[in-house]
Amino acid sequence: MVSEEILKHVMLNGKVAVVTGAASGIGLGVAKRLAEAGANIALLDIDEEGGRKALKIVEEVGVDARFYRCDITSNLQCKRVAERVYENFGRIDILVNSAGVIVRKNVVEMSEEEWDLVLDVNLKGIYLTSHHFIPYMVRGGGGCIINIGSGWGLKGGPKAAAYCASKGGVVNLTRAMAIDHGREGIRVNCICPGDVDTPLLRSEARQLGVDLNKFLEEAADRPIKRVGKPEDIANAVLYLASDLSSWVTGAILVVDGGGLA
Repeated sequence: MVSEEILKHVMLNGKVAVVTGAASGIGLGVAKRLAEAGANIALLDIDEEGGRKALKIVEEVGVDARFYRCDITSNLQCKRVAERVYENFGRIDILVNSAGVIVRKNVVEMSEEEWDLVLDVNLKGIYLTSHHFIPYMVRGGGGCIINIGSGWGLKGGPKAAAYCASKGGVVNLTRAMAIDHGREGIRVNCICPGDVDTPLLRSEARQLGVDLNKFLEEAADRPIKRVGKPEDIANAVLYLASDLSSWVTGAILVVDGGGLA
């Protein structure tokens, strides 16, 4: 039997979590897991149709959940959504920056527009959401931010120049934010997933023009012989969002089935 003391530290009852990229994949998995731990959820995504479907899934858990369409590359939209979330929920405790895109090209093949898209969504988006949500977290006495990086933020990868650059930036931005905002009671950590079976991962096979089954088989070639699931990342997010990690900040947690090892 799990002790009440452990449950007390892992549960998020009464807290409010904001999750970007929540319409699918890792973002949706995270939103559902945090809801199962008792948090009320603000789901953010540019995909309104997908976001509405995700909202129904999270609402089934029984928490207060709301969807907000937001382009996280827009300063104005992030500002307005932060205002609305705080107005609707009255507090903001957790921010999970999960939204991301990937373009599988090298720097010669890639257009300037593609480079800008990847850097804007993956890196600038974290700056903008943090810029607007942190002041509300401070009002409530602190909180935590979990940035979703990538194994390719710690090592290079083929035909993913902008993605590697952006995720490397996420890793070191996390460290800088942890230093800056620790005195305000805000912990900032980063999770670096390996290949997780999401629409984003499957889009890579299409971009590279390779067979999906072969692509997923190669992605599973790691010590733990399988591709990751959104739940694998969501469980790590729950740890970093809970009081179990109250002395953890500026950390880079690799969750990849041993791929980097």
